[in-house]
Amino acid sequence: MSLESELIAWLQENLPTGPRLDIGLGDDAAVFSGEGSGKQVVTTDLLTDEVDFLIDEVQPEQIGHKALGVNLSDLAAMAARPVAAFVSLVLPRKGTASCAALDLAIGLYQGMLPLAERFDVTIAGGDTNSWDGRLAICITAFGETTDCGPLVRSGGQAGDQLLVTGQLGGSILGRHLQVEPRVHEALLLNERYELHAGIDISDGLALDTSRLAMASGLGATLNLPALPLSDAASKLSEKDARSPIEHALSDGEDFELIFAVPDDEATRILRDQPLEIPITRIGELTQQPGLWQQDATGKQKPLQPQGFEHGGQA
Repeated sequence: MSLESELIAWLQENLPTGPRLDIGLGDDAAVFSGEGSGKQVVTTDLLTDEVDFLIDEVQPEQIGHKALGVNLSDLAAMAARPVAAFVSLVLPRKGTASCAALDLAIGLYQGMLPLAERFDVTIAGGDTNSWDGRLAICITAFGETTDCGPLVRSGGQAGDQLLVTGQLGGSILGRHLQVEPRVHEALLLNERYELHAGIDISDGLALDTSRLAMASGLGATLNLPALPLSDAASKLSEKDARSPIEHALSDGEDFELIFAVPDDEATRILRDQPLEIPITRIGELTQQPGLWQQDATGKQKPLQPQGFEHGGQA
């Protein structure tokens, strides 16, 4: 078990809950009951130099875009409408090799603003500090549920089909910075169809699928030949001897969405293809625990839920 997983388990056992907290630790965002019928959805992500980006190899605008984008992706996973964001920066006091600390900060915001405008997000405040260490940026994003309610990880049912948006793998070749949060896609699907559960692919298809299945008290089977592979996964495969499918399973930072959907509804979604990006059936939730892979002949064997976990192995 990783350090991150052990800490989350401890927090789930020891943190008190409040009367307005509907969904807490363990999902993509927290959900609070509002004064009326609506619910508030809150998520936060911390990005740091040398873990989430290399500051001397990218532009500040790219970092700012990613920092806001990953938060909006979490809101998308909950089928929540974004409302506002708060930005906290810890800037390297001497700036970087290419720009001063002030220019770095301005560049970060210039990367966020176009994305905020696209999704009608108000950057409503935050905090700024400086030190002799590396850049860290933390954004807390607020959203609200629609009349269809929040989409959670724990709602999956045995026999649900697993659908995924877009293409997978090879994000390190550029898409890890050019995050495209699937907010509009999630809201549309949640409004038009019956969705049981959802999660975004931040740490890897295999790992995030296993998280959704475990939260629902189930297992999952992934049909490997059906995975929608990106061109980047193939290009990366040519360089490192790992197959495109391996990249799709474990690279992470695709920021696509996985949905658990009743079989008949999944057929309807696949027939309609209501989005501007493709939706693909990649597997199903099962009563059999664990994560499984299925090949072209239908043969199944265990699949290690590999991906990125903060803190490594404890």
